This record gives sequence, C-alpha cells and structure tokens, in this order.
Amino acid sequence: MSVLSPILARWPWFAFIAAAAMLGAAHGFETFMGLKPCELCLKQREAYWIAGSVALAGIVLGFTPLKARATRLVNLVLVAAFLYSLGWAGYHAGVEWHFWPGPKACSGGTTVSAADIDAMLKGAKVKAVMCDQVVWSWLGLSMAGWNTLISLVLVALSAMAAARRSPA
Repeated sequence: MSVLSPILARWPWFAFIAAAAMLGAAHGFETFMGLKPCELCLKQREAYWIAGSVALAGIVLGFTPLKARATRLVNLVLVAAFLYSLGWAGYHAGVEWHFWPGPKACSGGTTVSAADIDAMLKGAKVKAVMCDQVVWSWLGLSMAGWNTLISLVLVALSAMAAARRSPA
C-alpha cells in the first residue's frame, strides 16, 4: 500500500478540495491584495470551476449504486479538466516569460469593476490588466508558474486515480 493510496481511493474529494483551494486563493489575491485578474487568469479559474463541478458530481455518485462505474470516468474527466488548467497556466507563464505573445485582450483589453466604470465616466483612464506582467511571485515563480506546477501534480494524481484498480 503506497502513501498515496488513501488519497487516490477518495480522489474526487481531494480534487474538489484542491479546486476550491485554488479558486479561494485566486479570489483572495484579488480581494485582499487588490490584484485584478487578466484574461488568462480568468481562463485558469474556469478550469478549476470545471474540475470542482466534476469532482462534486463524483462525490455525489460515490453515494449511489453507480459508484463503481462512475469513479474511473470521473477521474478521467478530472484528468482532462486539470490538463485544461495546465494548458492555460503554462501558456500564461510563457506569456509572462515572453516566450510567445499573449492574446489581444492582454495588450489592450481590460477587466473593469463598477468603480472603474464610474471613474471612467468621470473622465479617468482605466489601465488594462496585462497578461505579460508578473504582479506577484514567490520563489521566482508567478501565480501562473505555480498554477502550472500545481496543475501538473493534479493531472498526475488524477491519472493515477483513474488507473487505480478499485478494491473488490
């Protein structure tokens, strides 16, 4: 029995907690640190909303007679959801490191709040949230960089859970 066995046996629960934690962290950075999300940040959040919803469905199905059939399928869908997250996070990290250009929304578009609209109506200029600028980093990695690593781990764990044999 490996150290991961208890986690993999209940992977939808852990995947739900991981998705909720990632969304909570993103909203915490926005709310408490004032870091507005760019277009690519919002795409990364979509992946966690999808993963969280799939995991929640897996948790519910775990209490039904469909548990045995649904568990592997749910875990496979979680692989896809976390791959989606990995793709967006890796792309965003590459944009921040200037490996490739970001989308047009990152060079001229913006995410605005009601206060921004009010200020704009009063003549103030609203600054675009740029995807290629790192606004926070820790240990040399931006939020997108950390999300890339975390998503990679979540893909691997989801794949291991999907490949796991259910106990008889």
